[in-house]
Amino acid sequence: MITLNSSGVTEADVIAVARHDEPVEVSAEALAEVARVRAHVDELASGDTPIYGISTGFGALADTSIPAERRTQLQRSLIRSHAAGTGPEVEREVVRALMFLRARTLASGHTGVRPVVLEAMIGLLNAGITPVVHEYGSLGCSGDLAPLSHCALVLMGEGRAKDRDGVERPVPELLAGAGLEPVVLAEKEGLALINGTDGMLGMLVLALADLDELVKAADLTTSLTVQGLRGRDTVFAPELHEPLRPHPGQTTSAANIHRLLQGSEIIADAMSEGSRVQDAYSLRCAPQVSGGVRDTIAHARTVAQRELAASIDNPVVLADGTISSNGNFHGAPVGYVLDFLAIVAADLASMAERRTDRMLDKQRSHGLPPFLADDPGVDSGLMIAQYTQAGLVAEMKRLAVPASADSIPSSAMQEDHVSLGWHAARKLRTSVDNLRRVLAIELAAAARAVDLRAPLKPSEPAQRVIGALREKVAGPGPDRFLAPAIEATEELLRTGELLAAAGPLD
Repeated sequence: MITLNSSGVTEADVIAVARHDEPVEVSAEALAEVARVRAHVDELASGDTPIYGISTGFGALADTSIPAERRTQLQRSLIRSHAAGTGPEVEREVVRALMFLRARTLASGHTGVRPVVLEAMIGLLNAGITPVVHEYGSLGCSGDLAPLSHCALVLMGEGRAKDRDGVERPVPELLAGAGLEPVVLAEKEGLALINGTDGMLGMLVLALADLDELVKAADLTTSLTVQGLRGRDTVFAPELHEPLRPHPGQTTSAANIHRLLQGSEIIADAMSEGSRVQDAYSLRCAPQVSGGVRDTIAHARTVAQRELAASIDNPVVLADGTISSNGNFHGAPVGYVLDFLAIVAADLASMAERRTDRMLDKQRSHGLPPFLADDPGVDSGLMIAQYTQAGLVAEMKRLAVPASADSIPSSAMQEDHVSLGWHAARKLRTSVDNLRRVLAIELAAAARAVDLRAPLKPSEPAQRVIGALREKVAGPGPDRFLAPAIEATEELLRTGELLAAAGPLD
């Protein structure tokens, strides 16, 4: 059970709710604070002073005064008009993450909503009701407006949503089945439900969790490829890293690879041969690249943790009761690191693809058959698997073009600079999936290359990893339907089975 209070939440909380349907509750103290702040908002709403979001219109219509008898309609109209997304449906885990993060902000006591609104959002999460949110609609400024509006619309008993099993059903039916009542929004509550960076932040947290595992997988695939290509392990020795170039990520990656290579008969045989002084950059410089990825992840995590502790709304209710307009909904800090991660993911994949290509080229593979084929000429081996890798990497390079460097003015030039952080997050999700596929192909190729080095044995971790892989994917032999083997390898990376077989990695 995740308990929301006036403070922030952790990355682990987001993952638990978004991916594993962990139930959520609100502390009694948080509910009491939400009620106290709401009473203050009600008092201001009854006054004569125009206050943005309470007694005025929105965006470029902020100077339009709205009489008290029309403010319920104002909130309803806001949500209906802003639920203007289009395109493919966003993944369930993303929608759950953004709803949870919005609930976390509502529980902070800085938004001015009634407790019933917060409880209704928690009710949707716990019932497994997922609003249908679309790919396009957020500019990453004034919050992820359209995505959050599609969620708020379901709170009102309208819009579209799916049940726990992913089946779309009428929203009133879903609410009734969960014992939930549609919420009639009062002053301030419409804006409070939609004015945050929750969508892009949720996708950042999900991506960080995936990249934590994938950068370890890259160290693993590197260690297998080094053995498959009869490379040298000396370049990964600790004395060449932290003392000489103290980037923390580089030190970690080098230590992982060095550990994974210990005891390899293939490496020992290659070192005794002494014919090569240096390996290619894609092997020798792997810690510098995967280490740079690690350091970028660390920076992105710092931003995510700050954002997880934030209370983003506009206007916001301050500790002294002041209601103030602000610009904290601007997604620039999150958008930047989302773009940074897409850049380093593309580079990590590019290096993995180069290692794979080297194993398939008989001129550079140091004794392996062309394309690792069983009967070269009759068999094509893994030739086209590398094409697939190349196509994935090419797309990742396009996705590495920053979204946050762009801006398109909106709302009659009132919102004249936007972050496009949602777009940065959406392309990063594709990039993360592609990175896993690229690493799966390298792993499949490296495992075959190592097998072909028999009777020399690889390191103990490599033996365990290849053993786990061979339970799902056959070893060297005549050509066979290759796509299922790639998919099975990717799934083993996704579930963490291959990393578990390798042993602890930092």
